[in-house]
Parts: sequence; C-alpha cells; structure tokens
Amino acid sequence: MKFIAFNVREDELKYFEAWKKKNGVQVDVVKEALSTESLSKVAGYDGVLALQTGTFPKEMFAKLNEKGVTVFSIRNVGVDNLDLDEAKKNAIKVTNVPAYSPNAIAEFSVTQLLQLLRNTTVFRRKVAEHDFRWAPYVGKELRSLTVGVVGTGRIGRAAIDIYRGFGAKVIAYDVYPNPALKEEGIYVSSYDELFEQADVITLHMPATPEDHHLINAETISKMKKGVYIVNTARGSLINTADLVTALKNGHVAGAALDTYENESPLFNHDLRNQDLKDSTFSELLKLDNALVTPHVAFYTETAVKNMVYIALNSAKAVCETGTADTLVV
Repeated sequence: MKFIAFNVREDELKYFEAWKKKNGVQVDVVKEALSTESLSKVAGYDGVLALQTGTFPKEMFAKLNEKGVTVFSIRNVGVDNLDLDEAKKNAIKVTNVPAYSPNAIAEFSVTQLLQLLRNTTVFRRKVAEHDFRWAPYVGKELRSLTVGVVGTGRIGRAAIDIYRGFGAKVIAYDVYPNPALKEEGIYVSSYDELFEQADVITLHMPATPEDHHLINAETISKMKKGVYIVNTARGSLINTADLVTALKNGHVAGAALDTYENESPLFNHDLRNQDLKDSTFSELLKLDNALVTPHVAFYTETAVKNMVYIALNSAKAVCETGTADTLVV
C-alpha cells in the first residue's frame, strides 16, 4: 500500500510523519498542487491525497484510473470542485473529512463578528495614526441582536451554541433541519424570513448550484438596514460586487469574509508588493466595514492534525476493505 499527498504544507508534515510511523505505510508528500503536469507522479500509488480550493484537472479521474489508483482522499469537507460522476465512471472511490474541527470554524466566525460589532478594524487604524477619539464608532452588544444561522450542520450547530452563550437570540434556516433544533422551534420557513428578521446573517452551508450568489442585490434589499454578514463557508454564496455596493451605502453595516468567490489566485499566496488584478477584491479591502481573512477559519492545530489523519485513515480503509465511513462516492 502506497500513498502520495499533494499540496502538503509545512505545518502538515509532522502529522504525515507521525501517521506513517504508526501505520507502517509509505506516504510520499509533495508541495505542488494537483495539475495536469503533476498527475504524472501518481503512477505506482494506491491512493492520492489532495487539498486545494481551486479546480482539479478535468482528466484527473481518468488518469488516476489509468495509473492504477483506487482511492482519492481530500483533506477537507467540500467536494464542489470535484466531478463525482467522473470519479464513479472511472471506479475511483472518493473520501473527504466531513468534520475536522467544527468548533474551529464556529469560534472564528463569532470572533470576526465581534470585531465588526466593536469596530476594531477602524480603531486599529485610528490608533496607528495616533487618533484616539471614540466617536462616532459606538459598538453593539451581541446579546441584543438576532443572529440568523444559515446551515445547521456540525459547524452551524457549534456556532449556535456559542451565540447562545452570549445571550443572542438565534434563528436558523436549513433545507434539511436538525430534528433536535426543530423541536426547539428556532427554524424559520425560508431564506426570506431569515433575511427579514436577522441583525446578523452567518453562513455555514455547502456551495451548490442552487445557492450560487445566495447573497446578492435582491436578497440584500430584503435584509434589515444595518445587517452584518459573516461568511466562513464558500465564497460563491455571495455576489461580492453587490455586497461591496451595500457596504458602501450602509445597507450592510459590516461583513466578515473568510472566503471569496475568486480566492484561488489570492489566498495562501505571497502577493506583497504586487498589484492585485481583481478590482472587486481590491475595492473590498479598502473598506473599514469589511474584515477579510484568507480562508483560515479552519486553521488550528487540532484541525490540521485531524485533516491529515482522517484523510489517511480513510484511504487506508478503502484499500483494505473497499469502503470507509467518510466515503463520498
């Protein structure tokens, strides 16, 4: 049994080494992402592990089949950038990491919202300029707000627990309601109902074609004036140009974005001293009421270890038994 892992970061290496030592399985790691060119490296391996937010090569699953690979394990949750029909067609089992640390992402989303509510981005800039005046940047208390949670899977439920700890009123919407939460009566019947009631809208849902640009000019117009929007889920859920307009005109009081619809050429790259070619993103970065981070909500020691271990354990299980608890297709 032999595995190869692509796009491996320095912070993952110690977990790969520890797993190899414990399981006695050969795992070779490379820093480059999976591309048409790097696919040539998969020959001779039983399983391939990958982690990338951008696109995978179109011919990937056909090539994996051709080279004798039987399992493709991603070290993350989302499979929206994978052609699962092609995987099935080429008899490649695909696994993911459905829950590496829900709390990591939930905690981060609340942390970012608190910064928006207390205008810390503005005050950080003002203090750097030696302007120590307060007004007009009065803050809001979370306990006085209604938080609308969109998506009540593991991460959404963890966020709900945290928001309740602050004393906030929580409402939620999910196409597939959680039975326990349904009994508590926190669900509203539609996106529109949540948009109309919530002071804060926080997204914890997967990306689907149906929900592309869920947040756009039309849906923003249905929200309260002064709403806050938090997205630690998928960038494609928000039409960024429409959001920028709403942030500028004040309909949206603040937005915390840990993901961006065109993030692949930006996030996790060193672009210092370079002009950004994405004008919408550049405009977003100039706004005091926008808090942007480069897809790091998941990024804790616990989560990184779990992502590596679960992906490797899944690949090993498929090779040994033909299936795994984390099997996607």
